[in-house]
Amino acid sequence: MPDWINLAESLLASPMLYAVLIAVSLLDSFLPLIPSEPVVIIAGVAGATGQTNIMLVIAATTVGAFLGDLVPYSIGRLMGERALKRLPAGTKRRKAYDWFERELELRGGFVLVSTRFIPVGRYLATGTAGVVRYPLRRFMLYVAISTATWSAYTALSGYLGGVFFQENTLLSIAVGVGFALAVTGAVELSRYVRRRNNPAKYVRRP
Repeated sequence: MPDWINLAESLLASPMLYAVLIAVSLLDSFLPLIPSEPVVIIAGVAGATGQTNIMLVIAATTVGAFLGDLVPYSIGRLMGERALKRLPAGTKRRKAYDWFERELELRGGFVLVSTRFIPVGRYLATGTAGVVRYPLRRFMLYVAISTATWSAYTALSGYLGGVFFQENTLLSIAVGVGFALAVTGAVELSRYVRRRNNPAKYVRRP
C-alpha cells in the first residue's frame, strides 16, 4: 500500500496531486484504513500558501468520493439476498443493517449525507442502500451533496488552518484535523440527541 501522505506531500506543486486526491478519496469510500482526510487536509493547507488550488482540491476530492460511494452501492445491489444470508438474525451486523434499512426508508437523504462524515458509517450506509435497492437517482443526488460537503469542509479546514498558521505547517494540519474531528463529533452528537428525544422512531416495527 502506498504511503499516501508522503506521496501527497511530494506532489504538492504538481498537477498529479489532484489525481492522488481522486484516488485516495475514491478508495477511502469503501476500503478501511485509507487516510483520505489527512491527505485532503494537507492539500488544503498547501492551498493557503498557493501551492495548490483549493477549488481544484475540493473538486478532485468530490469526484473521487462520489465515484467511490458508487462502488459499495453497486456491490450491494449485485449481492442482494446473498448478502442478507450472511447476516444472521440477532447479530450486531444484522442489527446495524436493519437500522440502516429503516433509516433509509424514513430519511434516506439525512442518512446518506450525515454518515459520509463517519468512516464506518459511510460504508454501511452506501452498501445497505444498494442491498435494499434504494433508488439510484436519489442515491446519486444525496451522495453528490454529501461528498461535496465532506470535501469542502475537509479541504477548507486545512486551508483555514494554513491561513492562520502559515509559519507552522504541523500546527496548521493539527488544527485542520481537529476541526474535522469536531464536525464529525457534532454529527454524532446530533444523532444521539435525535435518538434520545424520539426513541419511538428508532424501535424496529414488526
